Amino acid sequence: MGLEIGGPSGVFRERPGRLNRRILPIYDRVASLDNCDFSQDTVWAAHRDSYVFSDSKAPGGSIFCDASNLSTIADCTYDFVLSSHNLEHFANPVKALQEWKRVTKPNGGLILVLPDYRRTFDHRRTVTKVEHMLEDYASNRGEDDLTHLAEVLELHDLSMDPQAGSLKQFRERSQNNFSNRCLHHHVFDENNSRELLTRVGVEVLSVELAAPLHIFLVGRFPAERLTREY
Repeated sequence: MGLEIGGPSGVFRERPGRLNRRILPIYDRVASLDNCDFSQDTVWAAHRDSYVFSDSKAPGGSIFCDASNLSTIADCTYDFVLSSHNLEHFANPVKALQEWKRVTKPNGGLILVLPDYRRTFDHRRTVTKVEHMLEDYASNRGEDDLTHLAEVLELHDLSMDPQAGSLKQFRERSQNNFSNRCLHHHVFDENNSRELLTRVGVEVLSVELAAPLHIFLVGRFPAERLTREY
């Protein structure tokens, strides 16, 4: 039984004839899957109470809350967590990962997909230091935070993001990020993403880059739930 954060995700779906058809078609291979999203109606999808992730599987359940605060879910509920192109949207990614770890059983799995900033509209930015993300956690940074807004507005390559509209539209959307969650608070490559997982206590089993812009990380949560000092 798994939990997806911010699904559905094209990289986990078998899609004949598409570029990402064979990246990681996991939906048809899992027994059951619930989904967590911050709202029933997002920029990316409209959600129902049931989560239809595969035509060949029974629907899972939908959970509507910030995935950095899964207080309605008991400890050790799930066998694994999936997340694709989602963690970069968290102002406090360490808090999110800690919650994902809490609701997953000991030795449970994590499949995390992040955008390689060098191949996205973030390519003008500088990769985020893990220490900065740990400081966000220590200060209990909220998801309404706009610390990186000025950086995003200055360096975002709008020519690679036509859905963002004009600079004025992009600025308005970004300023209203708590409602839409489109902002990339942090940017990742294969090095800081591995370090981040390691620092929060996830055993990183594999890190791979995949076209056109994905970083795939496969990890395992610890066998024991120990308090970690950063």
